[in-house]
Amino acid sequence: MENRLLGLLVEARSSIEKAASLDELENLRVNILGRKGTLTSLLKGLSDLPRELKPVIGKLANQIKEEILAALEKTRRILADVESQRRIVEGAVDVTLPGRSLPTGGTHPITRVTDEVCAIFKRMGFSVAQGPEIELDYYNFEALNIPKDHPARQMQDTFYVSDDVVLRTHTSPVQVRVMEKQAPPVKIIAPGRVYRCDSDLTHTPMFDQIEGLLVDKSVTFSDLKGVLIAFLHAFFGSSAEIRFRPSYFPFTEPSAEVDIECVMCKGSGCRVCGQTGWLEILGCGMVDPAVYKFVNYDPEEFTGFAFGMGVERLAMLRYGIDDLRLFFANDLRFLRQF
Repeated sequence: MENRLLGLLVEARSSIEKAASLDELENLRVNILGRKGTLTSLLKGLSDLPRELKPVIGKLANQIKEEILAALEKTRRILADVESQRRIVEGAVDVTLPGRSLPTGGTHPITRVTDEVCAIFKRMGFSVAQGPEIELDYYNFEALNIPKDHPARQMQDTFYVSDDVVLRTHTSPVQVRVMEKQAPPVKIIAPGRVYRCDSDLTHTPMFDQIEGLLVDKSVTFSDLKGVLIAFLHAFFGSSAEIRFRPSYFPFTEPSAEVDIECVMCKGSGCRVCGQTGWLEILGCGMVDPAVYKFVNYDPEEFTGFAFGMGVERLAMLRYGIDDLRLFFANDLRFLRQF
């Protein structure tokens, strides 16, 4: 028994030193020390030995087991280091390979159109003004000649925070706030988000508007037409056909809506324009003298005009988009086109 155990130790050491991989080393451990391993099989013969030899052979068997375990651990560390170095070499970065570019985002089409519109009006001398989206009823309605009992309030489906606080339904309150703090001349545009209780293919509860205001001495409706025609030709091209139609807004008098020749059918009539050949693009008019009393302007000395347009409508016409909801869906397939 003693010779067989010592022979097993010599054979085990030799096999362990020759192991070429961690998997091979693990197989050796199982074959020698496992439940059905060589050492385990030898130890089953202890019961056949004389009583006085059992302690001696048992002690020798434990020593041999410890030496085999030590040899296994030593070789395991060596093989683990070799494997680690191999992985480092295989995974090393080849600096001669071309770089991998990361995907980058782009400007959202609504932001792109807003920036372009603002840039056009800045070239005309307008400055950009901002205001709060949570607005007082006074600025959103009353100071724009829309008192609480005015039927024009029914034209706008308003989100009320309280009786006197609303989510602004247009960016016109910015005009009032600017006029309160600044004496004429005033020449501003006011881009921003507005909110109305409306949602379908062409309307959303939140959308973007750009409104403009010019107040000075001797401003006429011809000035209004000249500014808007210049803007629309800069945005849609000099060949764009434009027309003004009489309309009504409570804070301008006279008022008009501006149509542009349908960009889809070039005026021949289609589903988008309702077979009319025209598309409404913005509303405008001369500032009603009743508005001036809220900002202490003298209507006998100063006149002005105001206009407003929806950015989503401009973007839909510019890019040929027929569903407003695409702008808010965050679908990368849609956004990558821009």
